[in-house]
Amino acid sequence: QVQLVESGGGLVQPGGSLRLSCAVSGATLDDYNIGWFRQAPEKEREGVSCIGKSDGTTLYADSVKGRFTVSKDSAENTVYLQMNSLRPEDTAVYYCAANREFDFCPDPGIATTVADIVYGDWGQGTQVTVSS
Repeated sequence: QVQLVESGGGLVQPGGSLRLSCAVSGATLDDYNIGWFRQAPEKEREGVSCIGKSDGTTLYADSVKGRFTVSKDSAENTVYLQMNSLRPEDTAVYYCAANREFDFCPDPGIATTVADIVYGDWGQGTQVTVSS
């Protein structure tokens, strides 16, 4: 069973940057599409980004497009989420999750209930707080 561990969260001022990591173990990274999700207090979880297993194609939610960049290092079995120009509304717990069955990334905008089915393995999350 694939295991995912997020790290890199923390407190940052508005306009600042953070890089999150998602370390994958128990499987080969390139066999999985890896999605990033976030959940703010009292809000529904939302998809942020995804990087595809076959060609590394990337997808982003409109709310982060142009500010966040997802990448992966297959040799290190790690996926990264570079977050720039952070805003207070980016404050959330960020999760990475793995999907094996699809040939390409699921749309980050899929419903939460669908994401729970599509992504079979999830990390424990890392807190990102954007505040002055």
